[in-house]
Amino acid sequence: MNLKDRWNHYLSHDAPPFVQFVKYGMAGGLATVVHIVTFFLVGFVLFPCVAPTDPLMEFLTKYAGVVAPVVEESLRARYAIYSNILAFMVSNTVCYIANRLFVFRPGRHHIVIEFFLFLAVSAVSMTVGTTLMGWLIQHFGVHTTYAFGANIISSLAINYVMRKFFVFKG
Repeated sequence: MNLKDRWNHYLSHDAPPFVQFVKYGMAGGLATVVHIVTFFLVGFVLFPCVAPTDPLMEFLTKYAGVVAPVVEESLRARYAIYSNILAFMVSNTVCYIANRLFVFRPGRHHIVIEFFLFLAVSAVSMTVGTTLMGWLIQHFGVHTTYAFGANIISSLAINYVMRKFFVFKG
């Protein structure tokens, strides 16, 4: 098999399991970047949820002169949840397209059902992660950046297993 054929095989849905896992990681990485960028853009512009003492805000204040508004903890927690919901919608659309095209074999369900199952799995993992994030902020005063990281890690673990074995053909 020449290099071009091998490359096409790796890009196909018939790629070996290790290659599929790498492609899932790349699709997930893309979706995660989209989620993070969207979360913080919304968290700065629409729903200010990044406290002045947050490590990211300290960095932006020091190097870009950005100053965060002071928001009480319960409002900051609520705004972080709103920001996460909007980021969820954007990143999951990107993630679905990438997974369907490059990672998993579609066809277990009709495309409309497949998309809604994909979103349902994501909604469950997002609910678990977002609840964890809000709880860490409100009850322990954890910085938004760290709480958001806990959200991402819990969501990734739930999503891979459910997508591979429930939404797509594997």
